Amino acid sequence: MNTDSAIAAAVEALPLGPLRAPLVGAGAHVVGGWVRELVAGRDPGGDLDIAVEGELEALLDDLDPDLEVDEVEVHERHRRFGSATVAVGDLRIDLTRTRREVYVRPGALPEVEPATIAEDLRRRDFTVNALAVPLSAAGELLDPFDGVTDLQAGTLRALHDGSFVDDPTRAIRAARYAARLGLEPDPGTRALLGATELAAVSADRRDAELARLAAEPAAPRGFALLAEWSVLDVGADALALIAAIDALAAAGPWAADPSLRSRAILLVAQGSEAAAAALKLARAQPERPSEAVRLAAGHQPSELLIAAAAGAEWVDDYLERWRSTSLEINGEDLIAAGVPEGPAVGAALRGALERKLDGGLGCGREAELELALALARGAPGSI
Repeated sequence: MNTDSAIAAAVEALPLGPLRAPLVGAGAHVVGGWVRELVAGRDPGGDLDIAVEGELEALLDDLDPDLEVDEVEVHERHRRFGSATVAVGDLRIDLTRTRREVYVRPGALPEVEPATIAEDLRRRDFTVNALAVPLSAAGELLDPFDGVTDLQAGTLRALHDGSFVDDPTRAIRAARYAARLGLEPDPGTRALLGATELAAVSADRRDAELARLAAEPAAPRGFALLAEWSVLDVGADALALIAAIDALAAAGPWAADPSLRSRAILLVAQGSEAAAAALKLARAQPERPSEAVRLAAGHQPSELLIAAAAGAEWVDDYLERWRSTSLEINGEDLIAAGVPEGPAVGAALRGALERKLDGGLGCGREAELELALALARGAPGSI
């Protein structure tokens, strides 16, 4: 691709609206993933990272809603890190003040202070992310660490030896980029990955990055890389199950909610109690629809997806047929027919529903009421 012309056209086409002029005036650069994806010939998506060399707070103050800049909304401001989230129409923008970072201990959140765009690019994780394009001169790609060359060569290269010590979650990002873009870490980066200690960061930060990886189309490959690099202990059985979830989630009742796939993959990768419960469910062999409904009760859809991927074929029938089965009658009907309020009402309704699920109940409201009343009154042979 013609990198300069493609980037120039893409930057000019960004729907920044009234935000463009103040960003240009503040020395703003489009940075990171959006530029990387564009250079790689991929759709950069709808989110944008912009680094500002000028005063970010002053820029945001000028965008206060009271000033009637209706097209721009400031959603979040984080003064400690000099960052904010802004929306221009449907475009979501993460704004940050260009900065340098100091990590006081491994895995800690960094201390930040303003810096130039050159220093800002130097602090980043990989060469392929140390890319920037100034809004004031679209097309003049800043690539001080040969990130474009690495992209073209299929190489993932850390910017400095302390990268995964400062922030171990970068190793999870490495798997995400490698799986998505078909990159391989260079020998130095590979050695650094093998020494990564994910335990040095909080579980929340680790799990947030794992969730991003789980949402990737190439998630199975990404988790396989984490296992290969000895970053995360994901066994062969878990990797096989993740691949099965990925395949199953693309069709049938699962396809209606794409987030089920990522949640199920994450549960398996974490070795969670929910995943263990789902695997136990997968080993069950219900003999009747009513038994399947009882087994599935209380399980989240993501757990049911895990069970189905692990071989529980009855789960599809539960989702498509049995789950939606209901009675035409309710407790008020039984009480009106003379059944006292109490546990017998609920038990009778459950019994009638189970009989209906299993095909042992005639059609219609009258048949349901007759059976439910017999169950509530303990009629011989009613159970």
